[in-house]
Amino acid sequence: MNFTRWSARLPGTQRRAAARADHPVTATDRRSEGSVPAARAERPTDDDPPPMPAVDELPAREVLDRVPALVALVHGPDHRLAYVNDAYKAAFGARPIGLPAAEALPELRELGLMPLLEQAQRSGKPRTLKSRKAPDGHSYTFTCTPVPENHGEGAVLVFATDVTDHAEAAERLRASERRQRETAVTLQRSLLPQELEEPDDLRIAATYHPGGTEAAVGGDWYDVITLGGGRTALVIGDVMGRGVRAAAVMGQLRTAVRAYARLDLPPHEILQLLDGLAMEIDANQIATCVYAIHDPNEGRLVYASAGHLPILVRDESGTVLRADEPTGPPLGTGGWMHASGSIPLGPGATAVLYTDGLVERRNEDLDEGIAALERALAGATGTPQVVCDRLVRSAGVTADHDDDVAVLVLQHPARTGPDGELFRNAALELLGGVEAAPRARAFASGVLTSWRFPTELHDLGVLAASELVANSLQHGIPPMRLRLRRTDRRLIIEVTDGDDHLPRRRRAEPADESGRGIAIVATIASSWGSRRTPGGGKAVWCEFLLPRSAD
Repeated sequence: MNFTRWSARLPGTQRRAAARADHPVTATDRRSEGSVPAARAERPTDDDPPPMPAVDELPAREVLDRVPALVALVHGPDHRLAYVNDAYKAAFGARPIGLPAAEALPELRELGLMPLLEQAQRSGKPRTLKSRKAPDGHSYTFTCTPVPENHGEGAVLVFATDVTDHAEAAERLRASERRQRETAVTLQRSLLPQELEEPDDLRIAATYHPGGTEAAVGGDWYDVITLGGGRTALVIGDVMGRGVRAAAVMGQLRTAVRAYARLDLPPHEILQLLDGLAMEIDANQIATCVYAIHDPNEGRLVYASAGHLPILVRDESGTVLRADEPTGPPLGTGGWMHASGSIPLGPGATAVLYTDGLVERRNEDLDEGIAALERALAGATGTPQVVCDRLVRSAGVTADHDDDVAVLVLQHPARTGPDGELFRNAALELLGGVEAAPRARAFASGVLTSWRFPTELHDLGVLAASELVANSLQHGIPPMRLRLRRTDRRLIIEVTDGDDHLPRRRRAEPADESGRGIAIVATIASSWGSRRTPGGGKAVWCEFLLPRSAD
């Protein structure tokens, strides 16, 4: 259909034709009309709205005066104020035109915008300063845009958008995150040991550093548990994940470790129990863990690892050893039989247990982090706390570190001189027979006399040794050994034999001829216990606390 032919008959067409005759349409005008056909653009009606003005024809000052954003225009090298809009005046009051911005716009100086004006004018590119709180209590995002001028001095348009609602919402969110993190950190620290137990034969220190403010707290933990008989259990672990949930799971695992440790089981059996418990707590939550036992009589650290990083040991000469094997999968995976290993920890040695936050870095291989820790440990001397602090510093752990860090340092001191006299050992091999009990009593009496114990403690020690040996002779099998050990705080008496049936305390009836030995030992000693030994057999021990005045 030919719209041009029809449009010639419609009202108003003649007027527009006459107007075009007076003002011919140029090629530029045709291009500005776009791709719309002329006949459609000139829809015939007497109620046509007036033509919209072009953007170039809009009065700029009127537009700027009405926008809700804050607008100011400065020009020249000293940024003299040329214009502020009504919104700017409403926010900060009227401003004197013609003065340098440093005087005329003191609020910009307080917000640190003067360097931004210089950068925008010098570079010719816009510069933005996000969410700054102004003296009027509102938050603004400032953009400084260079505006070229004909006289060459250059001007800068300052455009400020009110982002108070966004800033307040962001601050509420940050405050909520801080409260959640503080709750998790408080929970984490409350579940960690408030004071480490102090074994007689070891010196121990530990530290915990939560991740920085941008990182949610994790589930790192450590513990020291005295097992009795001079032995000490040490544990460190890391629950995968972050936040309150990870801290809660960590607390359950740490409590379970303390309970299982009282069973005095080998390290790998402790991990087997923890593995099953971790699956019951949360099948989707896994954790790594190292459980180790130190026996001063053996001079070794027996351990089992569930996917955790290797223990590092620096011996008396400064050589660092890495306990790599055996290592099983993390707790909570199930279906794995863990195994125990050992590493020497004699007098003068230092061992370090740690979590991955100490050695793991982005863009760096984990082995490189462990190797760096080995080098730091080789040169670290002093008390366990000093060693602990040096290792943390050498790893670059700061307040804004992106991961939790837990470190446990233990030393087996090399004691000499008067201090060495307080730590003594004596052992007697028992061959069995009727003469074993008298030999054991005579041996215990002689040793306790040479250690210059008070008469009462001497007699109690001889009685306990006699009862433990008699119990072993009656219920155990060779080989048998009586071992006496003194520390600066206690006397330990231990008897081992080849039978793995553990004794239990029971109430003997008046007519019973036996069954009173363990009851007597439990009555006179400060504590007693028994455990199975790794090579088969058992050990039964008891302890007596030394009086404060003892040498």
